[in-house]
Amino acid sequence: MVKILVTGSNSRFAKTFKKIKSNHELIFKNKNQLNILSENSILKNLKRYKPKYILHMAGLSRPMKIHDKKINQSIDLNIIGTCNIVKLASKFKIKVIYLSTSYVYPGTRGNYSEDDPVKPWNNYSWSKLGGECAVQMYENSLIIRLCMTEKPFIHKKAYANVKLNFIFQDEAAKLILKIIHKKGLINLGGVSKTVYEFAKKYNDKIKKIYSKGEFPKRLDMNISKLKNFLKR
Repeated sequence: MVKILVTGSNSRFAKTFKKIKSNHELIFKNKNQLNILSENSILKNLKRYKPKYILHMAGLSRPMKIHDKKINQSIDLNIIGTCNIVKLASKFKIKVIYLSTSYVYPGTRGNYSEDDPVKPWNNYSWSKLGGECAVQMYENSLIIRLCMTEKPFIHKKAYANVKLNFIFQDEAAKLILKIIHKKGLINLGGVSKTVYEFAKKYNDKIKKIYSKGEFPKRLDMNISKLKNFLKR
């Protein structure tokens, strides 16, 4: 059993994660219990719980426009907060597992592998890449570029010309627990398909819409590395 300290326990994904059965000891902490902007708060938790891993979920995500309107908050929570986690984790030799996003890829040709160049296309993805930079500097870490969505699919419309690797959050949680012992960088998601193709499977009434440039059309990732990990 591995003791894992989880930041951001009030996030949508963390709430799903809590429902997943695990052989590991997961210690969930919300922003009041573990403030990623306070090194003292992080240090207090590390000394108290002595985790082997930190699963870093805390941060700012949706709505995407908030990263344009509140740049300081985006930088603080997604970049500086992550830097604080890495600095203190490295001091105690605790592994960091960082949840990033497929949005760091350019979104022009698709089938992106972990070795492909990145070029974020909005402020949210820039903020997540900023967090990645700190984690990359620490060898005892795993960066997961994730593509997931809530279950059931919450939207009434879906892009018919945008390809992603959507999986539901509960599936993503199970996969993360299977690869936490890995290090480096890994793409995590489902089979590449349009958002409409994904959503249509679960909702026959979903309506088609088409991106006219507001959303990249090919953000799908190559998940061969993930598949190889799961086979071992």
